[in-house]
Amino acid sequence: MATDVNDGNPVVGRHRAPGRRHPVRLYAAAAAATGVLFALSSGEVSAVSSERPDQIDSASLRTAQQEREQSAERADRSSRDALNSGSAALLFGPVAPSPTVTPSPTASPSPTAKPKTTAKPKATPSPRPSWVNPMPAGSTTSCYGSRWGSLHAGVDLAAPANTPVRAAGAGTVVDAGWISSGYGISVVIDHGNGYLTHYAHLNSNSVGVGTRVAAGEVIGREGSTGDSSGPHLHFEVHQGGMWNQIDPAPFMRERGVSLGC
Repeated sequence: MATDVNDGNPVVGRHRAPGRRHPVRLYAAAAAATGVLFALSSGEVSAVSSERPDQIDSASLRTAQQEREQSAERADRSSRDALNSGSAALLFGPVAPSPTVTPSPTASPSPTAKPKTTAKPKATPSPRPSWVNPMPAGSTTSCYGSRWGSLHAGVDLAAPANTPVRAAGAGTVVDAGWISSGYGISVVIDHGNGYLTHYAHLNSNSVGVGTRVAAGEVIGREGSTGDSSGPHLHFEVHQGGMWNQIDPAPFMRERGVSLGC
């Protein structure tokens, strides 16, 4: 009886013992089935070898293994290329765009409030005095009284020729021009209170009879006409009528004006 060299079982003619199969042939059949399944799953349809399973050698197994590895490498490379080319949106959904930041408008500076200025009250003009010095620019050179054996009936105020002469008080002009040879050019004003004022030795007069004048208004220019030794104003006060002279100094002092006497 012959003995099988692979498993030591006795060989009866060309048949094996019933119930047992050759292990090498079983392994070859399994490998062939695996190759067919891989070909179907990878979409590659190839002709099934008509050779017997026991004729598939180790080179065929290595070729199948290499094909599987190459297929897996191609799939992995495709995935990497998809990620690198911006296809991440297909895997994770669309990426929300970053919100555009709109710069806030620059706040314009508020106008600087101008400080309120308190309106200054208008200065109320001082009331004009009722009585004034008839020639404030002049110096007193002679007062009322006896002089050289006769009455000096007025006050003399000296200043350069043509210095303005002013009305001592408000009134009406009752005489103007040459009154007498001794007084020269004169102006007489009636103040309506029983008193008259007389301005003598003028160089000229600027008012005429009937002119209404105010206190301080210019009525002529100082000079040296008539009996005069030089430019000056001879100022007299007449009470109750013309030629009733009184001392002008106390009269004017009572009215707030000093003549220097």
